[in-house]
Amino acid sequence: MRCKSKRSFTVMDPSLPCYILSFVLIGCVQSSLGDPQQHNETRHHEYCVLGAGPAGLQMGFFLNKAKRDYIILERNSGPGSFFNKYPRHRKLISINKIHTGRQNREFNLRHDWNSLLSDKPDLLFKRVSGEFYPPADSFPAYLSVFSKELGLKVRYGVDVGRIRAVLLASGRRYILTDQHAADYTCSVLLVATGLWVPQEVEFVGSDLVEGYESISTDPEDYRNQAVLILGKGNAAFETAQSILGSASRVHMLSSSPVRLAWQTHYVGDLRAVNNELLDTYQLKSLDGLLEARLEKVVIAPRKEQSSRRRRSGVEKREKKGKLFLTLNKYLQNRGEKNDSGVAGEELPGFHYDNFSMRKPYDRVIRCLGFRFNFSVFDGSACPPNSENAKGRLPGVTAWYEGTNTPGLFVLGTAAHSRDYRASAGGFVHGFRYTVRAVHRVLERRRHGAKWPSTRLSTSQLQSWILKRVGEASGTYQMFEVLGDVILLRGSHCEYLEEFPLQALPRLSSLSGHGVSDHGLIVLLMQYGKTKIDFLGRSRAETDWTKAWKSNFLHPVLYYYDTPPTDEDMKLRPHGWPLPRPKAIHHMVEDFLTEWDGPVSHIQPLRRFLEHAVQTDLRSFYAESCFRFSLTHRKPPLFCQHGYLKQQGVAHDRQPWQNVDVAGLTPAETDSDASGADPALPNYLSGAGASVSSGLKLDL
Repeated sequence: MRCKSKRSFTVMDPSLPCYILSFVLIGCVQSSLGDPQQHNETRHHEYCVLGAGPAGLQMGFFLNKAKRDYIILERNSGPGSFFNKYPRHRKLISINKIHTGRQNREFNLRHDWNSLLSDKPDLLFKRVSGEFYPPADSFPAYLSVFSKELGLKVRYGVDVGRIRAVLLASGRRYILTDQHAADYTCSVLLVATGLWVPQEVEFVGSDLVEGYESISTDPEDYRNQAVLILGKGNAAFETAQSILGSASRVHMLSSSPVRLAWQTHYVGDLRAVNNELLDTYQLKSLDGLLEARLEKVVIAPRKEQSSRRRRSGVEKREKKGKLFLTLNKYLQNRGEKNDSGVAGEELPGFHYDNFSMRKPYDRVIRCLGFRFNFSVFDGSACPPNSENAKGRLPGVTAWYEGTNTPGLFVLGTAAHSRDYRASAGGFVHGFRYTVRAVHRVLERRRHGAKWPSTRLSTSQLQSWILKRVGEASGTYQMFEVLGDVILLRGSHCEYLEEFPLQALPRLSSLSGHGVSDHGLIVLLMQYGKTKIDFLGRSRAETDWTKAWKSNFLHPVLYYYDTPPTDEDMKLRPHGWPLPRPKAIHHMVEDFLTEWDGPVSHIQPLRRFLEHAVQTDLRSFYAESCFRFSLTHRKPPLFCQHGYLKQQGVAHDRQPWQNVDVAGLTPAETDSDASGADPALPNYLSGAGASVSSGLKLDL
């Protein structure tokens, strides 16, 4: 489905009366903004968010919090309408792990795949469901609660049928026209419509195939039927699993072998909750998986023949209504173009008697996923098709702006082309963070606000990194896509969280923070690149001296003396998220994902940081600092920031009462110092005098 040309859409004459339709809609569709908009009226907002699904509402929260002029437009009568129908068999595969043994909210988001980000600690998905794999109906209910409690500006019943861009004296604007010919204009368009157009493949007989979007979900309708399912994703396996107990046999066909999520680490691949057919296939219980390019197959009924076939002396006549699968190469030249029936000699079994799919099927079902709806965009506003994902997604930049469509950003599942089959950007637990990154880009571009940063004394850097790797959810979920950027300034540093890694060449312009001569460190999470037996004995690496061999998710730090360029990004080694750095450090994988071992994790990290900042980062007792101050011209940084400033933990208090006094909770600021500051900062109340290498800040 392609974008509309500029002539392919006719706008309704604004003078035509629409009051009858308006009267009906007022009774059927309610808007969270109160009275419905009068038809044929044009309204301008700085930001238009198209779609009130999870990505649209997530962006709505950030815009609402920043007090920006925005509107969310939704064609249906409530949020998250996709989930009112899909998945068809009504079970989500997104994890809802409520009990983690921790009270740290940020850590718990690592295992909560459904909640959106907000400033309300209790506005979580567990409020509507406690099931580990929740029912699909609970998600629209959660989104409704999310929208109402935060007071988001959503207008329902607005079905945008055309999007075009115009260039005015004030800049580029987008015009959205709805079903009543009413226009909405905006300076920034945020498309969060998701993927809902069924993906189809054209082949001979594709018109005989049933679609996932319209099949019956009653297992009794498949009783004793032979079923062929096209596709091997979660929708296909979900469908197969629902009919295993009633169908006579279920075969699944696609161009590639099945990919298991626990092997690929990609949550969009087949999940264990849907894979029961793998058992019945491998244990030889009539079901099976096959591979073939769908473009080369033919689905057709058998041509009626007067002759009968004899096998072992028993006459058999083929049953009517059955569908046979054959291949294009076996089809003979036909006089009638629309003749879809196949003769016996056109079936693979005629040429190869051990053909796997030689028996006919009662039903063939298409489960090939969904694609982005390009049809509402005309040529002036249409983002290009992505180079990956078979062109099903729009192409976007590293900061999720449409390629060649400035001011148009793509959010949520539709923006998954940036990390397709590589990370979690196509799913709620991933794109809630990329939406936040887009908002920060917009705040910088349109309002001059710098990317939020935390200013740290260099002596605090190690403890802050340990805190992040032990609890941060954004970099954990969006591994190899979002990372923390540490801008070194000499005696202090600026810590930026969850910056899009592929946008590093544009760090200064997108964030507002410059890079000094001291360079920068990038902290991210990544998997190993070696193919292994993921259930074998040697699947994990525990030796910290071989941390670079880690196979499972683990922190990796890249040190650059200058930011990578666009050319560096293009030439980076295959499979690497970033170009080769001046120095790199892998923290060995940890079974508990805490990375707090004094020998295995903390000491190697300190040595790497000391190499990067060219400073001794060890912690010292007051007695040692006193000795250093007498015997060294320049005591260690820890002593400079603590002991020599008369900072530390008072004897009349418990240690946990001195976190703020000792400077262990740096304030988040937007300030920036683009150059190095060799002078000792005096703004810290207590620059880490009591910081310990093994300190855990899980408060």
